[in-house]
Amino acid sequence: MSDAPPAPVALITGAAHRLGHAIAQRLHAAGYDVALHYRSARPELETLVAGLEAARPGSTLCLQAELADVARLPTLVAATVERFGRLDALINNASSYFATPVGEATADDWERLFASNARAPFFLAQAAAPQLRAARGAIVNMTDIYARHPRRDHALYCMAKAALEAATRSLAVDLAPEVRVNSVAPGAILWGEGAGDDDPARQASMLARTPLARTGTPDEIAGTVLWLLRDATYLTGESLRVDGGRLVGA
Repeated sequence: MSDAPPAPVALITGAAHRLGHAIAQRLHAAGYDVALHYRSARPELETLVAGLEAARPGSTLCLQAELADVARLPTLVAATVERFGRLDALINNASSYFATPVGEATADDWERLFASNARAPFFLAQAAAPQLRAARGAIVNMTDIYARHPRRDHALYCMAKAALEAATRSLAVDLAPEVRVNSVAPGAILWGEGAGDDDPARQASMLARTPLARTGTPDEIAGTVLWLLRDATYLTGESLRVDGGRLVGA
């Protein structure tokens, strides 16, 4: 019989692709078992799970849910604990992102952007709090540099991410001392899908204002998340900008 301690467990929302995919890979490689939330099935998720299970059988759990349905959120935590017996980390990564120019924004736009970027992270944190307290665990919220440095025509998205940064600070106070709560605010890592982010001129202009003069990588964001979970033991209530110095150079 092995005397090895049980693997820590992380619940990651929006794990099917982009940054969530990279975070899942990085945490799994560091020894975490992972509960992978997704909204709709993607080939990337199947490939991810196959690779993780090949490396360590029985180390993953897939959880489908629409995060706008607040009543479903506690079931994600319950299913994770039922499968693995514990919960050490919550990574609120899932996000919606689209333009809402002033004069065109609707109440439905507000609902969609705040549901995924602010409401679901808070209520997931609330549902996970007892387990995280028992494990002396941590929460990492994925925000955005636009929470502090707004992008034109994206007021509702920027407001929602700013709300998530405020939630990070509030939860850090309310869940202390057992649970640390921090956030990561990426800069140009993966170009957005739509909203003009595929414009080469805009991309070049953005990088020209970035002191490190390149995009970041998903693995650099995932490494920051791992550091916050595992190594940053005296850090809570902070938002780390991982933006290549872009706001410094703005």
